[in-house]
Amino acid sequence: MPRTACPRIVSFATTLAVLTGLSLLGASPGGHQTDRFGDWTPPVNLGDTVNSPSQEILPALSKNGSSLYFASDRPGSMGGEDLWVARRTGKDAPWEAPVNLGAAINTAFNERSPELSRDGHFLFFATNRPGGLGDFDIWVAWRAHIHDDFGWRPAVNLSAGVNSASGDFGPGFFENDAIGIPLLYFASTRPGGLGSADIYRSALQRYGGFGPATPVSELNSPQGDFRPSLRADGLEIVFDSNRPGPPDVAGIGLRDIWVSRRRAPWAPWSAPTNLGPVVNSPFNDYLAMLSGDGTTLVMVSDRPGGFGGNDLYISTRSRR
Repeated sequence: MPRTACPRIVSFATTLAVLTGLSLLGASPGGHQTDRFGDWTPPVNLGDTVNSPSQEILPALSKNGSSLYFASDRPGSMGGEDLWVARRTGKDAPWEAPVNLGAAINTAFNERSPELSRDGHFLFFATNRPGGLGDFDIWVAWRAHIHDDFGWRPAVNLSAGVNSASGDFGPGFFENDAIGIPLLYFASTRPGGLGSADIYRSALQRYGGFGPATPVSELNSPQGDFRPSLRADGLEIVFDSNRPGPPDVAGIGLRDIWVSRRRAPWAPWSAPTNLGPVVNSPFNDYLAMLSGDGTTLVMVSDRPGGFGGNDLYISTRSRR
């Protein structure tokens, strides 16, 4: 590990003290139930300041809504896919031109699937760089100052438990004071699943490191299920899947965004339902991120009207 690496992340085992010493990363925003939200608006393209003729995928929005992380293979990348960040001065301000996160995060290999912890100190992402267990692995980086998007220290691999010789990607980090155990949800192509990719979760152990990953059986299907993203209170999760959509709903298809809910953070998830034709289209709508307060959905789509093969879109809903 380079000497510039933060000592707190030389081994992820040492981060438990950091996590428990900081304010709760996923503290409930007030226990709002899903029926206290309105309907999702039709997704709006984020425009040609953020999007490009290249691929923009896997968005992640900071808690304050002022930083948008995503993966792209646009010119200026160090590898096939790099992590980039676009910033704005406030939620209603325009986005500034995206900037590459630089060599502290990106390599000559592929970096994708960014996920920010709720306190803003940790950045989880997937990469196929050397030093992993095989294919894509999930890594984590740390920064001291939560508003410094270029202050990330070198990342470390989350090791076995989370990672495997197969592809492991799409992390969704969840911590809630009601359960007190940080959980990492993610997608994996490891053997033993129901489909080409399934959703798993792994708990951060008392003395550090993540425990063995277990499938989230109520969310998985014989098809591919990808990129789980949880609301901060743990009562709602979105992911995308190429499972068959409802036969009575027109205008959806390919990969769609699905949602599941539960009554409490420790309860089983409900049977997933398709978000429907307001959000989904006959094209690929996928790799979405649900904001912690549940009011914003940032997603990827290759529907007509974009600037490249995949563009970033945003949909919102209000609290009732």
